[in-house]
Amino acid sequence: MDFVYRFPVVKGIQANREYYIAMVPLKMVPRLFPQEEEYVPPEYRAQRKLNTARIPVISKYILDNRDSYVFSALAASIDGHFRFCPSEMPDVGTLEISMDAKLLINDGQHRKAAILEAIAEDESLLNETISVVFFEDRGLARSQQMFTDLNKHAVKTSNSIAELYDSRDPLAVATRNVISQIAFLNAYTDKEKDILGKYSSNLFTLSAFYNANKRIIRAAAVTPEAEDFLLRYWDSVCQNILPWKELCGREISKVDLRENYIVTQAVIIQVLGRLGCFFFSERDRPLRLDKLRQINWRRDCADWKMRTIRANGRMINNEEAIVLTCNVLKKRLDLPLDEFEQGKERSFLDRK
Repeated sequence: MDFVYRFPVVKGIQANREYYIAMVPLKMVPRLFPQEEEYVPPEYRAQRKLNTARIPVISKYILDNRDSYVFSALAASIDGHFRFCPSEMPDVGTLEISMDAKLLINDGQHRKAAILEAIAEDESLLNETISVVFFEDRGLARSQQMFTDLNKHAVKTSNSIAELYDSRDPLAVATRNVISQIAFLNAYTDKEKDILGKYSSNLFTLSAFYNANKRIIRAAAVTPEAEDFLLRYWDSVCQNILPWKELCGREISKVDLRENYIVTQAVIIQVLGRLGCFFFSERDRPLRLDKLRQINWRRDCADWKMRTIRANGRMINNEEAIVLTCNVLKKRLDLPLDEFEQGKERSFLDRK
Protein backbone atom coordinates (compact mmCIF):
# COMPACT_ATOMS: atom_id res chain seq x y z
CA MET A 1 0.00 0.00 0.00
CA ASP A 2 1.83 3.11 -1.24
CA PHE A 3 -0.63 5.81 -0.21
CA VAL A 4 -2.75 5.29 2.86
CA TYR A 5 -4.99 7.01 5.36
CA ARG A 6 -3.75 6.48 8.93
CA PHE A 7 -6.10 6.60 11.91
CA PRO A 8 -5.37 5.97 15.59
CA VAL A 9 -7.86 3.24 16.50
CA VAL A 10 -9.00 0.82 19.15
CA LYS A 11 -9.47 -2.76 17.93
CA GLY A 12 -12.44 -4.86 19.00
CA ILE A 13 -13.88 -8.29 18.29
CA GLN A 14 -17.48 -9.11 17.31
CA ALA A 15 -18.60 -12.49 15.98
CA ASN A 16 -14.92 -13.52 15.82
CA ARG A 17 -14.18 -10.65 13.42
CA GLU A 18 -12.04 -7.62 14.05
CA TYR A 19 -13.38 -4.08 13.83
CA TYR A 20 -11.77 -0.72 14.55
CA ILE A 21 -13.01 2.52 16.14
CA ALA A 22 -11.45 5.79 15.01
CA MET A 23 -12.01 9.48 15.72
CA VAL A 24 -12.23 11.04 12.26
CA PRO A 25 -12.02 14.82 11.69
CA LEU A 26 -15.15 16.08 9.96
CA LYS A 27 -12.99 17.61 7.22
CA MET A 28 -12.04 14.04 6.24
CA VAL A 29 -15.63 12.86 5.88
CA PRO A 30 -16.17 14.07 2.28
CA ARG A 31 -12.86 12.48 1.21
CA LEU A 32 -13.56 9.14 2.83
CA PHE A 33 -17.21 8.95 1.84
CA PRO A 34 -17.78 10.83 -1.44
CA GLN A 35 -21.32 11.33 -2.72
CA GLU A 36 -22.54 8.69 -5.15
CA GLU A 37 -24.42 10.41 -7.93
CA GLU A 38 -25.14 7.37 -10.07
CA TYR A 39 -28.46 5.59 -9.46
CA VAL A 40 -28.05 2.01 -8.32
CA PRO A 41 -31.05 -0.36 -8.02
CA PRO A 42 -31.84 -1.37 -4.41
CA GLU A 43 -30.78 -4.98 -4.89
CA TYR A 44 -27.27 -3.84 -5.91
CA ARG A 45 -26.61 -1.49 -3.03
CA ALA A 46 -26.23 -1.92 0.71
CA GLN A 47 -28.04 1.22 1.83
CA ARG A 48 -31.48 2.76 1.52
CA LYS A 49 -31.91 5.62 -0.92
CA LEU A 50 -30.90 8.93 0.62
CA ASN A 51 -33.93 10.89 1.82
CA THR A 52 -32.86 14.42 0.93
CA ALA A 53 -35.68 15.95 2.97
CA ARG A 54 -34.04 14.73 6.20
CA ILE A 55 -30.68 16.35 5.50
CA PRO A 56 -31.56 20.05 6.12
CA VAL A 57 -33.32 19.08 9.36
CA ILE A 58 -30.24 17.31 10.72
CA SER A 59 -27.92 20.02 9.41
CA LYS A 60 -30.01 22.71 11.12
CA TYR A 61 -29.82 20.70 14.35
CA ILE A 62 -26.01 20.86 14.18
CA LEU A 63 -25.86 24.56 13.35
CA ASP A 64 -28.48 25.57 15.92
CA ASN A 65 -26.76 23.60 18.67
CA ARG A 66 -23.05 24.16 18.07
CA ASP A 67 -22.27 23.89 21.76
CA SER A 68 -24.35 20.81 22.49
CA TYR A 69 -25.09 18.72 19.37
CA VAL A 70 -24.49 14.97 19.73
CA PHE A 71 -23.97 12.34 17.02
CA SER A 72 -23.58 8.60 17.30
CA ALA A 73 -20.86 6.78 15.32
CA LEU A 74 -20.89 6.10 11.61
CA ALA A 75 -20.43 2.46 10.62
CA ALA A 76 -18.46 1.71 7.46
CA SER A 77 -17.08 -1.28 5.57
CA ILE A 78 -13.60 -1.18 4.00
CA ASP A 79 -13.62 -2.60 0.48
CA GLY A 80 -9.91 -2.79 -0.29
CA HIS A 81 -6.53 -3.12 1.36
CA PHE A 82 -5.97 -2.15 4.99
CA ARG A 83 -3.89 -3.27 7.93
CA PHE A 84 -3.83 -2.77 11.67
CA CYS A 85 -0.48 -1.84 13.22
CA PRO A 86 -0.61 -2.46 16.98
CA SER A 87 1.20 -0.30 19.49
CA GLU A 88 2.64 -1.46 22.79
CA MET A 89 -0.98 -2.16 23.75
CA PRO A 90 -2.20 -4.94 21.42
CA ASP A 91 -5.72 -3.53 20.98
CA VAL A 92 -4.60 0.07 20.40
CA GLY A 93 -2.72 1.11 17.30
CA THR A 94 -2.93 2.59 13.81
CA LEU A 95 -5.30 1.54 11.05
CA GLU A 96 -3.81 2.05 7.59
CA ILE A 97 -6.38 2.13 4.77
CA SER A 98 -5.31 2.25 1.16
CA MET A 99 -6.44 5.41 -0.62
CA ASP A 100 -7.61 3.10 -3.40
CA ALA A 101 -10.01 1.31 -1.02
CA LYS A 102 -13.71 2.10 -1.17
CA LEU A 103 -15.47 2.90 2.10
CA LEU A 104 -19.16 2.03 2.26
CA ILE A 105 -21.37 3.53 4.96
CA ASN A 106 -23.52 0.84 6.55
CA ASP A 107 -25.17 3.16 9.06
CA GLY A 108 -25.23 6.96 9.17
CA GLN A 109 -25.57 8.14 5.56
CA HIS A 110 -28.01 10.91 6.51
CA ARG A 111 -25.75 12.09 9.31
CA LYS A 112 -22.83 12.17 6.88
CA ALA A 113 -24.78 14.19 4.30
CA ALA A 114 -25.97 16.61 6.98
CA ILE A 115 -22.40 17.08 8.24
CA LEU A 116 -21.29 18.05 4.74
CA GLU A 117 -24.12 20.57 4.46
CA ALA A 118 -23.38 22.01 7.91
CA ILE A 119 -19.67 22.38 7.12
CA ALA A 120 -20.59 24.45 4.06
CA GLU A 121 -22.36 26.85 6.44
CA ASP A 122 -19.86 26.80 9.30
CA GLU A 123 -16.24 25.94 8.56
CA SER A 124 -15.38 25.86 12.26
CA LEU A 125 -16.84 22.35 12.21
CA LEU A 126 -13.95 21.10 10.07
CA ASN A 127 -11.71 20.30 13.04
CA GLU A 128 -14.35 18.56 15.12
CA THR A 129 -14.55 14.78 15.01
CA ILE A 130 -17.01 11.93 14.69
CA SER A 131 -16.39 8.33 15.67
CA VAL A 132 -16.34 5.81 12.83
CA VAL A 133 -16.53 2.06 13.29
CA PHE A 134 -14.65 0.31 10.46
CA PHE A 135 -15.44 -3.27 9.43
CA GLU A 136 -13.86 -5.38 6.74
CA ASP A 137 -16.05 -5.51 3.64
CA ARG A 138 -17.09 -9.07 2.87
CA GLY A 139 -19.16 -8.48 -0.24
CA LEU A 140 -22.55 -7.03 -1.08
CA ALA A 141 -24.60 -9.70 0.69
CA ARG A 142 -22.67 -9.20 3.94
CA SER A 143 -22.97 -5.39 3.68
CA GLN A 144 -26.71 -5.63 3.07
CA GLN A 145 -27.02 -7.92 6.10
CA MET A 146 -25.01 -5.47 8.21
CA PHE A 147 -27.34 -2.64 7.21
CA THR A 148 -30.33 -4.79 8.19
CA ASP A 149 -28.79 -5.86 11.49
CA LEU A 150 -27.82 -2.30 12.43
CA ASN A 151 -31.29 -0.94 11.70
CA LYS A 152 -33.86 -3.67 12.28
CA HIS A 153 -33.64 -3.55 16.07
CA ALA A 154 -33.50 0.24 16.31
CA VAL A 155 -36.62 1.49 18.07
CA LYS A 156 -37.74 5.05 17.53
CA THR A 157 -38.33 6.80 20.82
CA SER A 158 -41.95 7.59 21.56
CA ASN A 159 -43.07 11.17 21.04
CA SER A 160 -43.95 11.36 24.73
CA ILE A 161 -40.51 10.46 26.01
CA ALA A 162 -38.87 12.69 23.39
CA GLU A 163 -40.95 15.59 24.65
CA LEU A 164 -40.20 14.63 28.25
CA TYR A 165 -36.44 14.81 27.67
CA ASP A 166 -36.29 17.64 25.12
CA SER A 167 -34.96 20.83 26.70
CA ARG A 168 -34.53 22.67 23.38
CA ASP A 169 -38.20 22.73 22.39
CA PRO A 170 -39.84 25.49 24.46
CA LEU A 171 -43.31 24.02 23.90
CA ALA A 172 -42.16 20.64 25.21
CA VAL A 173 -40.74 22.37 28.29
CA ALA A 174 -43.95 24.37 28.78
CA THR A 175 -46.10 21.25 28.37
CA ARG A 176 -44.08 19.39 31.00
CA ASN A 177 -44.32 22.33 33.36
CA VAL A 178 -48.08 22.63 32.92
CA ILE A 179 -48.74 18.90 33.40
CA SER A 180 -46.56 18.78 36.52
CA GLN A 181 -48.47 21.66 38.13
CA ILE A 182 -51.97 20.22 37.64
CA ALA A 183 -52.42 17.35 40.06
CA PHE A 184 -55.03 15.45 38.03
CA LEU A 185 -53.08 15.57 34.78
CA ASN A 186 -49.80 14.78 36.50
CA ALA A 187 -51.36 11.72 38.14
CA TYR A 188 -52.91 10.29 34.97
CA THR A 189 -50.55 11.33 32.14
CA ASP A 190 -48.10 8.75 30.82
CA LYS A 191 -44.84 10.54 30.10
CA GLU A 192 -43.24 7.70 28.18
CA LYS A 193 -45.77 5.96 25.92
CA ASP A 194 -47.76 7.26 22.95
CA ILE A 195 -50.33 4.46 23.01
CA LEU A 196 -51.92 3.28 26.24
CA GLY A 197 -53.05 -0.25 26.87
CA LYS A 198 -56.60 -1.08 27.85
CA TYR A 199 -55.60 -1.62 31.47
CA SER A 200 -53.05 1.18 31.75
CA SER A 201 -53.03 3.04 35.04
CA ASN A 202 -52.85 6.27 33.02
CA LEU A 203 -55.53 7.97 30.91
CA PHE A 204 -53.55 10.40 28.75
CA THR A 205 -50.17 10.73 27.07
CA LEU A 206 -47.74 13.62 27.26
CA SER A 207 -47.66 13.57 23.47
CA ALA A 208 -51.41 14.26 23.27
CA PHE A 209 -51.09 17.37 25.44
CA TYR A 210 -48.03 18.55 23.52
CA ASN A 211 -49.99 18.35 20.24
CA ALA A 212 -53.00 20.04 21.85
CA ASN A 213 -50.78 22.87 23.11
CA LYS A 214 -49.38 23.22 19.61
CA ARG A 215 -52.96 23.75 18.45
CA ILE A 216 -53.55 26.35 21.13
CA ILE A 217 -50.63 28.67 20.57
CA ARG A 218 -50.07 27.78 16.89
CA ALA A 219 -47.20 29.92 15.56
CA ALA A 220 -46.98 32.16 18.62
CA ALA A 221 -43.80 32.25 20.70
CA VAL A 222 -43.82 30.18 23.88
CA THR A 223 -43.46 33.14 26.23
CA PRO A 224 -44.01 33.05 30.01
CA GLU A 225 -47.42 34.64 29.30
CA ALA A 226 -48.27 31.83 26.87
CA GLU A 227 -47.21 29.18 29.38
CA ASP A 228 -49.29 30.91 32.07
CA PHE A 229 -52.30 30.78 29.74
CA LEU A 230 -51.77 27.05 29.10
CA LEU A 231 -51.63 26.43 32.85
CA ARG A 232 -54.80 28.41 33.53
CA TYR A 233 -56.61 26.85 30.60
CA TRP A 234 -55.89 23.20 31.41
CA ASP A 235 -56.51 23.76 35.11
CA SER A 236 -59.93 25.23 34.25
CA VAL A 237 -60.64 22.30 31.91
CA CYS A 238 -59.86 19.85 34.73
CA GLN A 239 -62.14 21.74 37.11
CA ASN A 240 -65.08 21.65 34.68
CA ILE A 241 -65.12 18.18 33.12
CA LEU A 242 -67.37 16.31 35.51
CA PRO A 243 -66.27 12.72 34.71
CA TRP A 244 -62.71 13.71 35.59
CA LYS A 245 -63.94 15.18 38.86
CA GLU A 246 -66.02 12.06 39.53
CA LEU A 247 -62.96 9.89 39.01
CA CYS A 248 -61.06 11.94 41.58
CA GLY A 249 -63.99 11.54 43.96
CA ARG A 250 -64.08 7.79 43.25
CA GLU A 251 -67.64 8.06 42.00
CA ILE A 252 -66.60 6.26 38.80
CA SER A 253 -63.67 3.98 38.02
CA LYS A 254 -61.01 4.32 35.34
CA VAL A 255 -62.49 1.32 33.53
CA ASP A 256 -65.93 2.96 33.51
CA LEU A 257 -64.42 6.25 32.34
CA ARG A 258 -62.57 4.56 29.47
CA GLU A 259 -65.42 2.34 28.32
CA ASN A 260 -68.43 4.61 28.69
CA TYR A 261 -67.11 8.13 28.15
CA ILE A 262 -65.19 9.82 25.34
CA VAL A 263 -63.31 12.31 27.45
CA THR A 264 -60.10 10.29 27.84
CA GLN A 265 -59.70 9.78 24.09
CA ALA A 266 -56.73 11.45 22.36
CA VAL A 267 -59.05 13.07 19.82
CA ILE A 268 -60.91 14.85 22.63
CA ILE A 269 -57.65 16.27 23.98
CA GLN A 270 -57.12 17.73 20.49
CA VAL A 271 -60.70 19.07 20.56
CA LEU A 272 -59.89 20.79 23.83
CA GLY A 273 -56.74 22.12 22.20
CA ARG A 274 -58.81 23.65 19.40
CA LEU A 275 -61.15 25.20 21.97
CA GLY A 276 -58.14 26.57 23.83
CA CYS A 277 -56.90 28.18 20.62
CA PHE A 278 -60.09 30.25 20.49
CA PHE A 279 -59.51 31.62 23.99
CA PHE A 280 -55.78 32.11 23.36
CA SER A 281 -56.49 34.18 20.24
CA GLU A 282 -59.08 36.24 22.16
CA ARG A 283 -57.35 36.72 25.48
CA ASP A 284 -59.46 39.76 26.30
CA ARG A 285 -62.41 37.36 26.62
CA PRO A 286 -62.84 35.87 30.12
CA LEU A 287 -61.63 32.27 30.35
CA ARG A 288 -64.94 30.81 31.52
CA LEU A 289 -65.39 27.09 31.01
CA ASP A 290 -68.01 26.38 33.68
CA LYS A 291 -70.60 25.38 31.05
CA LEU A 292 -68.41 22.38 30.19
CA ARG A 293 -70.05 20.90 33.29
CA GLN A 294 -73.33 20.69 31.36
CA ILE A 295 -71.88 18.49 28.62
CA ASN A 296 -72.80 14.83 28.49
CA TRP A 297 -69.51 13.08 27.73
CA ARG A 298 -70.99 9.60 27.58
CA ARG A 299 -70.36 7.62 24.41
CA ASP A 300 -74.08 7.05 23.84
CA CYS A 301 -74.87 10.78 23.82
CA ALA A 302 -76.46 11.81 20.50
CA ASP A 303 -74.17 14.86 20.29
CA TRP A 304 -71.22 12.66 19.33
CA LYS A 305 -72.94 10.40 16.79
CA MET A 306 -71.01 10.58 13.48
CA ARG A 307 -69.12 13.64 14.74
CA THR A 308 -66.84 11.82 17.11
CA ILE A 309 -68.11 8.24 17.05
CA ARG A 310 -68.97 6.11 14.03
CA ALA A 311 -72.10 4.01 13.77
CA ASN A 312 -70.03 0.96 14.80
CA GLY A 313 -68.98 2.70 18.04
CA ARG A 314 -65.40 3.44 17.01
CA MET A 315 -63.88 6.85 17.56
CA ILE A 316 -63.34 9.11 14.55
CA ASN A 317 -59.83 10.43 14.81
CA ASN A 318 -59.37 12.99 12.06
CA GLU A 319 -59.31 16.76 11.64
CA GLU A 320 -62.96 17.00 10.63
CA ALA A 321 -64.01 15.16 13.78
CA ILE A 322 -61.95 17.60 15.86
CA VAL A 323 -63.66 20.60 14.24
CA LEU A 324 -67.18 19.16 14.45
CA THR A 325 -66.77 18.07 18.06
CA CYS A 326 -65.30 21.43 19.03
CA ASN A 327 -68.35 23.05 17.41
CA VAL A 328 -70.52 21.27 19.99
CA LEU A 329 -68.39 22.62 22.83
CA LYS A 330 -68.39 26.15 21.45
CA LYS A 331 -72.17 26.16 21.09
CA ARG A 332 -72.58 24.98 24.70
CA LEU A 333 -70.21 27.72 25.81
CA ASP A 334 -72.11 30.33 23.76
CA LEU A 335 -69.05 31.00 21.63
CA PRO A 336 -69.32 32.02 17.97
CA LEU A 337 -68.37 29.64 15.15
CA ASP A 338 -66.08 31.15 12.55
CA GLU A 339 -66.84 30.90 8.83
CA PHE A 340 -64.79 27.71 8.43
CA GLU A 341 -66.55 26.03 11.35
CA GLN A 342 -69.96 27.09 10.07
CA GLY A 343 -69.16 25.57 6.68
CA LYS A 344 -68.13 22.27 8.29
CA GLU A 345 -71.31 22.32 10.37
CA ARG A 346 -73.56 22.89 7.35
CA SER A 347 -71.82 20.14 5.41
CA PHE A 348 -72.20 17.74 8.34
CA LEU A 349 -75.89 18.50 8.82
CA ASP A 350 -76.55 18.12 5.09
CA ARG A 351 -74.97 14.67 5.15
CA LYS A 352 -76.83 13.71 8.27
